[in-house]
Amino acid sequence: MSTAYDPSSMHSLPPLTDGISPFEANIPQAAIDDLRQRLSLVRWPDRETVTDWSQGVPLSAARSLVDYWINGYDWRKFEARLNRFPQFRTRIDGVGIHFIHVQSPHPRALPILLTHGWPGSVVEFLDVIDRLTEPTKFGGRAEDAFHVVVPSIPGFGFSDKPSEPGWNPARIARAWTVLMQDKLGYAGWVAQGGDWGAAITHAMASQRPEGLLAAHVNLPLVVPEVLPVQPSAEEQRAINAIERYLDQMAGYADQMNTRPQTIGYGLSDSPVALAMWMYEKFWEWTDNAGRPEDALSRDQMLDDISLYWFTGTGTSSARLYWEGVGSTLRSHTFFSHSRAAPDRIEVPMGASLFPRETFIAPRKWAEAAWPNLFYWNEVDKGGHFAAFEQPALFATELWRAFRAFRGYAEGP
Repeated sequence: MSTAYDPSSMHSLPPLTDGISPFEANIPQAAIDDLRQRLSLVRWPDRETVTDWSQGVPLSAARSLVDYWINGYDWRKFEARLNRFPQFRTRIDGVGIHFIHVQSPHPRALPILLTHGWPGSVVEFLDVIDRLTEPTKFGGRAEDAFHVVVPSIPGFGFSDKPSEPGWNPARIARAWTVLMQDKLGYAGWVAQGGDWGAAITHAMASQRPEGLLAAHVNLPLVVPEVLPVQPSAEEQRAINAIERYLDQMAGYADQMNTRPQTIGYGLSDSPVALAMWMYEKFWEWTDNAGRPEDALSRDQMLDDISLYWFTGTGTSSARLYWEGVGSTLRSHTFFSHSRAAPDRIEVPMGASLFPRETFIAPRKWAEAAWPNLFYWNEVDKGGHFAAFEQPALFATELWRAFRAFRGYAEGP
């Protein structure tokens, strides 16, 4: 009988210091073998009693994904792709932070900080890094180039798991300022995020660190405390989305807001439980025609799911919900992320709205929360995982959005 795989021994991390240490992902073969064995021993539930996804991931879809995970998916291929980008780890506020840092060859490129969410990871941004650092290879202009920094949120991926409470979006935002300003030496930068990345980006903007020039999100967290009594048509659409979220979509958030440790036992012990917890969101939140695979390939989804599995971060990532909103508001709030965001932000803010996002904020709400709104655009395709689903469109939006802030900062 094989010995159970311990994710804490998944790889050799460089010694954690206040300096910056190079890093490469290298999951041991024993971990890959253990995953395949667990997948082969799954005890399947009975089939759903409906003919759609309304009860969750259909059994046939689950079986098909797991079969591909065992027989078709290649983690080593993804690992090599990830390691193509310069990666590092450093200690900030007592926690080891993993990040990708790719500098553009173009002079006077603008530093940008990209923050992922849940159930995402740095995987979401891998297809946009080259577009942002070398835009001329993708139909862009040299003056649109960025130096790109993509950190893993504490408790996600190759960052450390916090061992004490308190790592909420505001604290993460302060850590990101240390990363950009003190560790990497950027005098000025811009920030972007979606999902929890949007909450962290909002928090950073509200803190107004000296080097932050502007921020952009693809999920504007601008829900008024009191919804309008006589809403416009645009506001009514947003309110309808809020009600639909509360009625049909908030179960995952309520669980992680209140009892992340309990759900964590399944997410840590069963790769199938972890996969379906995430796969359902790839179905519900992407711009698809009925299947997650319409928006993201199986390899893309399994890259992300496997990263969670091999790093053992199903539980620690769920705690961000408890940290961000659960410890104060508990359940039945609209968007944990929204209530983790400040009400008014003075730093210049912009947004790109993707049509299959969980909800589309009216511009009127954004103008009330962001007095220095500098960019607002609705695009014609894409969903919650904007950079993951539509990397070319996402990169173009960032080229356009931040043109007004060029020339203010150079690389270190």
